[in-house]
Amino acid sequence: MKIDNTIAAVVTGGASGLGEASARALAAKGAKVAIFDLNAERGEMVAGEIGGTFCQVDVSDEASVDAGFEKARAAHGQERVLVCCAGIGTIGKTVRRDRDSGEISHLPVDLFVKTIKVNLVGTFQCVAKSAAGMMTLDGMEDGERGAMVCTSSVAADDGQIGQVAYAASKAAVKGMTLPIARDFMQEGIRINSIQPGIFATPLLAGLPQKAQDSLAAAVPFPKRLGHPEEYAGLVMFMLETGYFNGESVRLDGAIRMAPK
Repeated sequence: MKIDNTIAAVVTGGASGLGEASARALAAKGAKVAIFDLNAERGEMVAGEIGGTFCQVDVSDEASVDAGFEKARAAHGQERVLVCCAGIGTIGKTVRRDRDSGEISHLPVDLFVKTIKVNLVGTFQCVAKSAAGMMTLDGMEDGERGAMVCTSSVAADDGQIGQVAYAASKAAVKGMTLPIARDFMQEGIRINSIQPGIFATPLLAGLPQKAQDSLAAAVPFPKRLGHPEEYAGLVMFMLETGYFNGESVRLDGAIRMAPK
């Protein structure tokens, strides 16, 4: 797919981090970008800087997603591109024993469900609703109607201690990529996912510099955190390469996460 000013795009989680980098990369090629995010202040700022539209959306809430697509399509027309970066990170062991009291507890089920609802269900319903819209469009080269990129994680393969909910949600994003590509095979819509490793996002920026340096040192090469622009570069390659479909790709400097 050629990304230019005829293409409308939706980027979830587009107000910061990997999503912001992706939104900026799409806009730099002329695409009309709608940003879905909960952070209205930053979302409006980024949208204003790239000439896009901000839609305050909770991807885990179906009515909110529907309203977001309605606003985005009213502004830019039906999207041909969807990039899903919205997500949350949660920490908690399946069960734990308190060192002092010996009391045993388990990860709250509602926290597990919330993680699945945002990271997995949120991604799925954005994909499904976007695809339904893309199917109304005429095909372009090779009959292509649209292309999507979703965000999994290296935790899908080697989740660490305390990442049970997060790893489960991201493994499911990876796992549904190929079946969805097959579901779309008669409709001219491609979908791929990326498994980012340790990236310099606002979440990590809040850690002490010593902690950031320790994380960077764990990467085989290059020994640094990933740049969001590198993630966006892979997003663009996946969108623009018509034969790229149904795949999940690690982008991680060859890191394999230790148990903790």
